[in-house]
Amino acid sequence: MKNYSKTELGTMDTIAKSENGKVFLHDALNLTSCEISINSVPAGFKVPFNHKHIQNEEIYIVLSGTGRMTIDGVDEAMRPGTALRIAPQAARTIENTGADNMQFICIQARDGGLNQFGLADAEIC
Repeated sequence: MKNYSKTELGTMDTIAKSENGKVFLHDALNLTSCEISINSVPAGFKVPFNHKHIQNEEIYIVLSGTGRMTIDGVDEAMRPGTALRIAPQAARTIENTGADNMQFICIQARDGGLNQFGLADAEIC
């Protein structure tokens, strides 16, 4: 049995043509502690509803383009290099406010579930 999983996502142009401009990695990589989506959404795209989560925080990392995340009624600008963590109970929606595709990674993980990270969760072998 292999101790790793691999998948080929294709280019960001391929991802942009996927349903809703996103590809989920949970099933493709057999993830057990989080869900990750790779997203490429066109200019003018806006999720038409607010949503929140029951137990998962979300982390958004913008790779290219510009947008806005509205969190509990507060607008936060997003641009390349922006990283944003949103608590499960916060209502949120995202919008591409730029002229080009906005590309970002979204990670969902159980809020408060990380016990170790970085070198605390490593050993030399």
